[in-house]
Amino acid sequence: MKKILFLLLVCTSLFAKGHLPRTIVTTDGEIDDVDTFIRMLLYSNEYKLEGLVYSSSMWHYKGDGKGTKFTSEMEMTRKMYGAKTDLRWPGVNWIQDLLKAYAQVHPNLILHDKNYPAPAYLNSLVKVGNIDFEGEMEQVTEGSEWIKMKLLDADPEPIYLQAWGGTNTIARALKSIEEQFAGKPGWDKLKDKVSKKAIIYTVMDQDATYKKYIGGHWPEVRVIYNAHQFGSFAYPWKRIMPKSTQPYFEGTYMGPKIIQNHGPLLQMYYAYGDGQKQPGDDEHIHGDPTKLLNAQWGSFKPYDFISEGDSPAFLHLVDVGLNNLNNPYFGGWGGRFVVAEGNPFRFEDNEKSADFNPETGKLDISYSQTRWLIAAQEDFAARADWCVKSYKEANHAPQITVKEGMYVLAKAGAKLTLNVTSRDPDGNEVKLKVWPYPEAGSGKADMTLNDGKVAVKIPANAKKGDTYHVVVEGTDTGSPALTRYRRVVITIS
Repeated sequence: MKKILFLLLVCTSLFAKGHLPRTIVTTDGEIDDVDTFIRMLLYSNEYKLEGLVYSSSMWHYKGDGKGTKFTSEMEMTRKMYGAKTDLRWPGVNWIQDLLKAYAQVHPNLILHDKNYPAPAYLNSLVKVGNIDFEGEMEQVTEGSEWIKMKLLDADPEPIYLQAWGGTNTIARALKSIEEQFAGKPGWDKLKDKVSKKAIIYTVMDQDATYKKYIGGHWPEVRVIYNAHQFGSFAYPWKRIMPKSTQPYFEGTYMGPKIIQNHGPLLQMYYAYGDGQKQPGDDEHIHGDPTKLLNAQWGSFKPYDFISEGDSPAFLHLVDVGLNNLNNPYFGGWGGRFVVAEGNPFRFEDNEKSADFNPETGKLDISYSQTRWLIAAQEDFAARADWCVKSYKEANHAPQITVKEGMYVLAKAGAKLTLNVTSRDPDGNEVKLKVWPYPEAGSGKADMTLNDGKVAVKIPANAKKGDTYHVVVEGTDTGSPALTRYRRVVITIS
């Protein structure tokens, strides 16, 4: 436990106010990656993008151009596809195409936040990684060398390596470092530096390179492993999302509020029945308006949401006031994760990361993600507006502050008062509420909010070291209504 706390304290110290987390995206180009990429671009003011890398996965690979047949190492795709020379490969131009559309809306985006990166800078980050086959990591590629360079640079801040497909290009970068420096003077120190710097957020195992290489050769590289929660943001969303959340992902919302009349970038967003089809992928026919009923994942209507299974990877980096970036077990827009048994460097979503779902009355792994989705979707709609509207015409998120800070000490049975203030850049009213987050801590404390003051009553049986999470939530009265938070963690001293 001491080691875990030390790691978290080190990370926290690196992200002082005003510092944005560094990140590199690796992607296999599935249509849900395209949709995730579009949303990700609209949040690129919230982190420092340092790489946009094409990679492969169990679902998508280019082939070597020699007719070599490949059979997947993953049981599911091995049974589905057998031996293939290539698989549903979308090419290596779709990122650049999206960046052309981003360039058209960038002049409007910087009216809302000047931190949006320049299109030319983003184009300079596009690299081709290991794409020939699922899990291929023998070749040294432009993409793997770019990741290697970033991991070895002088900047001490961690780099979040997002794996929207397989981890093979990341694995190749780490292997290149090992091949160049292992056994030489200073190797142990360099390996420790790289291990502290690299943080992988992976959505499933989409190839075997983490298990076969990274986990064994780089055991202290931290990894956030999203095996379940992403599903609520992916193709089976209708089976997983709370019924009260689903209207925000249906075509009656997605069409007018996000996709239609919001500029060329949102026009490229894939939705059910929109007539679009991704080149190279004959399997995804979601855009065909004649095939919406009794489809693979249910029945849909035009402009219904398809999937953004990789969006939790970048949403974990967006600071909405939940203090989850360096504390994955706190929970936030990118999900909630607990330390894996026997491995303090790995965070997973499992039964211990489940939150109580009030709609079902049960603990639910997916609810650790779905509880935030209405707020996240309204936020996406606001950023879609930023593509076409002036600052005055659009809405912007409020800011919530607690005078006592994010960490407070208390004794068992104590009564505390937290002083809350809110500010809205558009002058809208901010409606506040407070709620306990018992799953993220040691239990539930009683709390009420009145006139900007939160009264908290700590249980009398609380033990030293126990934590109680207080979440102050503020939603403005603008349209779309935007929500921000301030989490306070009370520790029993």
